[in-house]
Amino acid sequence: MRIVVVGGVAGGASAAARARRVNPDAEITIFEKGEYVSFANCGLPYHVGGEIAERKDLLVATPELFWNRFRVAVKTRHEIKSIDRERQTIEAIDLSSGQSLSIPYDRLILSTGSEPNRPASKVPWPSNVSHLWTLPDMDRVLETIRVNKVESAVVIGGGFVGLEVVEQLHRQGIGVTLVERNAQVLMPLDREFARIVEKHMQDKGIELRLSADLEEFIIESDRATAVKLSDGTEIQTDLVIVGAGVQPRISLAANAGLAIGKSGGVSVNESMQTSDPKIYAVGDMVELIHGVVNEPVRIPLAGPANRGGRIAGEHAGRGDSASMGKILGTSIVRVFDLTAACTGLNEKTLIARNVPFKSAIVQATHHAGYYPGAEPMQLKVIYSPTDGKLLGGQAVGGEGVDKRIDVIATAMHFGSTVWQLAELDLAYAPPYGSAKDPIHMAAFTACNDLSDAPRLVSPFTDLSNFQVLDVRTSAEQSALPLANAVAIEIDALPVRWTELDPAKPTVVVCHSGKRAHIGACWLRGHGFRDVANLTGGMSIRSLMERGPSA
Repeated sequence: MRIVVVGGVAGGASAAARARRVNPDAEITIFEKGEYVSFANCGLPYHVGGEIAERKDLLVATPELFWNRFRVAVKTRHEIKSIDRERQTIEAIDLSSGQSLSIPYDRLILSTGSEPNRPASKVPWPSNVSHLWTLPDMDRVLETIRVNKVESAVVIGGGFVGLEVVEQLHRQGIGVTLVERNAQVLMPLDREFARIVEKHMQDKGIELRLSADLEEFIIESDRATAVKLSDGTEIQTDLVIVGAGVQPRISLAANAGLAIGKSGGVSVNESMQTSDPKIYAVGDMVELIHGVVNEPVRIPLAGPANRGGRIAGEHAGRGDSASMGKILGTSIVRVFDLTAACTGLNEKTLIARNVPFKSAIVQATHHAGYYPGAEPMQLKVIYSPTDGKLLGGQAVGGEGVDKRIDVIATAMHFGSTVWQLAELDLAYAPPYGSAKDPIHMAAFTACNDLSDAPRLVSPFTDLSNFQVLDVRTSAEQSALPLANAVAIEIDALPVRWTELDPAKPTVVVCHSGKRAHIGACWLRGHGFRDVANLTGGMSIRSLMERGPSA
C-alpha cells in the first residue's frame, strides 16, 4: 500500500506516524512544501521572547528521524500542484530543482493547513513587517530585532497568538501597541472576561487600540515606520507583527472536486475521509462537528489537528479507526500574570444562533484561601435554561485556570448538566484546591439559578425597574458606586430587611455575588417573592462601565 501525505506539521506528521504503527508494510511518504516537516509553531512566540532558548527545540521531528524510526520518507520543498483522482496520482514540483513529478497513491492524506490573513496587503510587505507563522517568519523577526534598534512594535490582531506575541515582545523590553479590529481581544471570550485581560495588559504598559482597522503601512526605505489606522491615526513603530486570523488552504482539495462544507473547510466523516473515500483531510483545512450545536465548524487548533491526523493515519493504514468525535474549541492563553481559557460556545455566539441559555459567574481562589499563595479567578458556566446542560465555560485568573477549564470541557464531552457538574468528586488538599472547588461553586450557583433559589440576572441588567439592595460595605460602595440602590450591609440585613418593600421585584448586589446570594435567600425566607442575585456582582459590572478606551 502506498500512503502519501501532503503537508507535515501537526496533522500530516501525526497521520504518517500512526499509519506506520498500524501498518508495518506500507510505503509512506510525506511531501512538505516548506523546509521543515514538523515544527512547534505554537512555540514560536516563546522563542522570540527567549523563554524557549534553543531554536532546535522547536523542531519536533526531522526527515532523518522519520526515516530512521518509522521508515517514512520525507520530501521537503515539494509543492503538490494537483490531484488526479481517477488515476490516483498527485502532480508535484521539486522546488529545489524545478522538476515535475507524478506520484501514485493508494491512500492520500491532505494536511495543507491554513495561511495567515494578510491585511494592508501591499506586496511585498516592508522588511520589518511579518507574520509569526513559520520558522522562517520567526527568523526574520529575530533578525529584525537583532540588527535594528527595535524599541517599539505594533501587533495586529488580538487573538490567542497575538496576545502571546505581545507578551513576548514586552519581555524583550519592547514597547507594544496592540491593534484589534473588534471591540475586544480574545473573541471566544464574552466581553466581561475579555475586559479583565485588557485591563491587565494596560496595567503592564501595553497600549490597546480596539475597534481599529489597519489601513496601510507608512514606508521609508523598505521599512514600515508607522501603521495608519482607518480613523487616520498613525502609530510610530520599528516592527510590525500581523496575527489577524487564518484561512484554510483548500484550493488543492477544491480543484480536485472534493466537497467543501458551509464553514469553508473540507468536509470529512468521522474517520477523516473526504467525499472521496481514498482521500483524507486533517487539520486547519477541515470542518468538524461542534459538540454544542452539532453542526460543522472550522476551528484551527493543534489539538484537533493532531487527533485528526491520528484517526486518518489509522484508517488509511488498516481500513478502520476510532471516531474523530466532536470538538468544543477548548483554548487557553497566558497573558503576563493571567491565564484566560474557554470551551464550548460564548453568549454572543449562542445569541447569534438563537440558542437559549443562562450563565453563572463566580469568583474563587485556585486553592484553599487560608493556604499561602491563593490566586483569584473568575469562572463562568453557560447552560441550558431547560435541562441545565452545559453549553460553555470561561475562566480568567492566575494558577489553576487550566485545570478548571479542562474539567468543564471533559464534562461537556460527556453531555454533563450543571447538576452533574456539582456532583463531581474532585481532588482536594489545601495546596491544590478547596473542599468546594471553584467548579463546584459555579455549578452550585447555576443549580440555584435553575431552581430559583434565587435566580440570577446578568451583571449588565438594566436595574432601573428593580428595587436594588446593595449589601456591600460602605467602603466598597464608595469605590464602585451603584446608583439608586438601598444600601444595607449584609450583617445588618437581619435587622433592617423591613426597610424594603416585599412586593417589588428585587435584585441583590455585592462585589462578587456571594453575599448577594445570602441576602437574596434571607429575603426569600421573609416573604419576598421576586428576588434575584446579580451574578458576578459589581466586580464584573464595573468592568464594562470602566472598560479600556478604544
